[in-house]
Amino acid sequence: MSMRSGGLVGLILAGALLGGTAVPAQAAPVVLTSGHVDVLDVDYASGALVVNVLDGTGATDVERDPADVVFRVPPAAKVNVPGGSAWSFLGTGGQAWILPQANTSGLLWAGWNTTEVPSGVFQNNRVTFRLTSVSGPAGFSIYTTSLGSPSVLFDSGNGLPDNLNVNYNSHAHVNWGFDAAGTYAVTFQVTGTLAATGATVSSGSKTFTFEVLA
Repeated sequence: MSMRSGGLVGLILAGALLGGTAVPAQAAPVVLTSGHVDVLDVDYASGALVVNVLDGTGATDVERDPADVVFRVPPAAKVNVPGGSAWSFLGTGGQAWILPQANTSGLLWAGWNTTEVPSGVFQNNRVTFRLTSVSGPAGFSIYTTSLGSPSVLFDSGNGLPDNLNVNYNSHAHVNWGFDAAGTYAVTFQVTGTLAATGATVSSGSKTFTFEVLA
């Protein structure tokens, strides 16, 4: 390239930058590592179902776009899976990474809420959480435990989609299970049937990113 050509290219690039055509750098995601968080924070207002992340890990609760958040699952979350067929949905080689149902120091205490869904808006006063896809190194599941036995709510290992009806004005914590280390993209959709018209409204697909560390 001649010196004249190189200078012309430089002028073009400089002009593009001054003209505002440069693409701004994307902000880094917020990485959540421990404390209270509602992964699905469901709100209904002005005819729309909205799903955010309610970040309660700091001094003040903050609503965040799921696309702006990474949920980190540290090595301390790795556990040995109990024996028995009831636990066959969980883990690889007898081990799994769990964000537990109970508040545990050093781990995220992850749940969901529908506390901003008004009474009487939806049929049966409930909405439906629909797990539509999971991309990651292995299986993903959500379950609760009672008296040492699991009740599986969502399980990517036996086919998707999976649905769960959730009452309005509820707040729950559950176990979030990951069968191997790696990054998971977990996609949910929240829907509801309007009591007044029978029409279905939807939040659209929302993808949540979990980073599981070995």
